[in-house]
Amino acid sequence: MPTPAVPASPRIPEAVHRRRWAILGVLMLSLLIVVLDNSILNVAIKTISTPEPTGLGATQGELEWAINAYTLVFAGLLFTAGLLGDRLGRKKVLLGGLVVFGLGSALAAESGSPVQLIAFRALMGLGAAFVMPATLAILMNVFERDEQPKAIGIWAGGVGLAIAIGPITGGVLLDHFWWGSVFFVNVPIVLIALALMLWLVPDSRDPAPGRIDLVGVGLSVVGLVLLVYGIIKGGQLADFTDPAVLGTAAAGLAVLVAFVLYEKRSDHPSIDISYFKNRVFSAAISAIALVFFALMGVTFFSVFYTQSVRGYSPLQTGLLMLPLAAAQLIFAPRARLVVDRFGVRAVCTGGLLLVVATLVAFTTLEADTPIWLLEVIFFLMGTGMAHIMTPTSVVIMQALPREKAGSASALSNTFRQVGGALGIAVLGSVLSAAYRSGVEDKLTLLPAGARHAAGESIEATLGVAAKLGPRGEPLVSAANDSFLHAMHVTALCGAGVALIGSVIVFLFLPGRTPKPDEPQEKPEPVGASEH
Repeated sequence: MPTPAVPASPRIPEAVHRRRWAILGVLMLSLLIVVLDNSILNVAIKTISTPEPTGLGATQGELEWAINAYTLVFAGLLFTAGLLGDRLGRKKVLLGGLVVFGLGSALAAESGSPVQLIAFRALMGLGAAFVMPATLAILMNVFERDEQPKAIGIWAGGVGLAIAIGPITGGVLLDHFWWGSVFFVNVPIVLIALALMLWLVPDSRDPAPGRIDLVGVGLSVVGLVLLVYGIIKGGQLADFTDPAVLGTAAAGLAVLVAFVLYEKRSDHPSIDISYFKNRVFSAAISAIALVFFALMGVTFFSVFYTQSVRGYSPLQTGLLMLPLAAAQLIFAPRARLVVDRFGVRAVCTGGLLLVVATLVAFTTLEADTPIWLLEVIFFLMGTGMAHIMTPTSVVIMQALPREKAGSASALSNTFRQVGGALGIAVLGSVLSAAYRSGVEDKLTLLPAGARHAAGESIEATLGVAAKLGPRGEPLVSAANDSFLHAMHVTALCGAGVALIGSVIVFLFLPGRTPKPDEPQEKPEPVGASEH
């Protein structure tokens, strides 16, 4: 669909155009709580893993499910959320999503067990699934095309702001209140966002929406849950060849293959498979998924490194993660200027290679490494991510017609969340398996029945060591050494994944930026097989 560099006449109503930046601010507030929740939880996972009354005594597997219950429901329902927004009106869907998210947050704050926390986190994921795609879809419908890259850059910078605020807010709350406060804090933010949304944000919808694909939604959710459950179970058992692990993961893959085949034949698919014939679109989507795979896995183990090995408090851990967020906040809105000069391919490839280098740098961290080195690593990682997220988001959102903005946003966010969920599951399981193999021969002084639980995570080992008193001191050093080795192995796995992403974007993303007097280069029409 050809798009002129400067539209002949504006397609946005003048009243909406005048308040577009205020609308963007409201959309970023809605985005803030969705991203804030996960970044807060990352700081709180150690506290939640502590036995009652301080925490819930959650195991590493339960912690992974507390994170992934949210991301799986989120990812599985984004297809439907995007289509419902296009069909019923994005503002209505966004308001409903905020209400459900706020209710889930209040219930999660009062959880009495890890199982309850997992269930209420899933409810929060349901609400978030309707919030995230609607924010980007509304953005695409209140900004003219020439302003969209700038608006998307600011929107992506909002993710950095949320990542910055989350750990610090979580640390302050955990220093002064109970662990559930990290969820309850969402409630007042939701109420403010609802009031501003009703006042400022216009509604929009697709004039020719498709029918809702209930079969496709069901297949995608079942397939993802089975696959991730199998991966997490493999990490818990430290044995990925266990029949139960292989059977569950294989069943998940089979269901996901059935999902793709069904979508190709459906006349009202959740996801139009023909989009992926566009190599630029596919490469941009893949880059988002792979970078979040690496990032979420790193965030998961870095919290245990700073708190369990280095002894920092939740608040200090939040402050230590500030450079990661600050870099995204600084560079995401400016990434479009770098793209204008060097092209999407060079910028995204460079960003991914920088992420690879920072992941490799994690292998140099030891128990006594100067902490400023971790700060440098975090800052460079955030810089790399900022130069991936903004350009790929622009490519994805401008590849589809404006009226399909909900579907494009849902696809982008689905792959981001699926990548993050698999990153936590796979890299968390690698961490768990490597840790157990390193520490299990040091657990012989424990009763046979207690060894398996004590070897599941560094927190479990340290908890047993604390109960043993002086006799448990050898376990502390063994736990630290085993964790550091496991962290190094996990970081290298993440680096390998990010390296694959850099090859994909180098091969398939567009390589040059047009001059100001040339027509704006854009991705090939969706459905084309040649670029």
